[in-house]
Amino acid sequence: METVAEAATCEAHRRASRPRADALRNRERIVTAAREMFVEFGPDVPLDEVARRAGVGNATLYRNFPDRAALTHEVVLAVTCRTTDRAEEAAAAESDPFAALSRFVHAAAEERIGALCPMLSGGFDKDHPELLAERRRLEEAVEGLVRRAMSAGRMRTDIAVGDVLVALSQLTRPLPGIACPDIDRFTHRHLQLFLDGLQAPARSELPGSAATLEDLRRGH
Repeated sequence: METVAEAATCEAHRRASRPRADALRNRERIVTAAREMFVEFGPDVPLDEVARRAGVGNATLYRNFPDRAALTHEVVLAVTCRTTDRAEEAAAAESDPFAALSRFVHAAAEERIGALCPMLSGGFDKDHPELLAERRRLEEAVEGLVRRAMSAGRMRTDIAVGDVLVALSQLTRPLPGIACPDIDRFTHRHLQLFLDGLQAPARSELPGSAATLEDLRRGH
């Protein structure tokens, strides 16, 4: 039977091993600031600028993320996870399968999913198990949206989920360092044009073949 002293020791250990609320807030602020600045200026933005925008000192940033690769890993993981959540929310909220897909596509633009592309270069470990698991979760969620829209006869059938992911990435990819006013307005307009082209019946024959998830994985 656990003694009072032992219980107190265990509780003290648990408190010590749990990150403090302010430490968690600092970490979240750093990831949010890095995500914003990677979108605006590219993944090579100085880390001290990230710390400044996050409102923390350089020491706090490096205590949480010892190098750029560690911070980039966390940003990619956060964006991927949040985008998957948007896909699942769209599927639950919309009874019309194509409306669910449309809702997801616009929500993914808000998450700046296109900003992931320039981050996945250099020495970054794209095949980290944590990232692979989250990427599969996203792929499965989007695949479900596409499959349901096709099954309902609302979406053309000569494309595959890879086409959706590639187009979404291209249409939401930022132009680092370019101060374009109201860029979000143009992004959503162009995404809607893309979505209109996905609807059935198809108005033209597409060149080439549909892009599958396997095609995208081979590309990595």
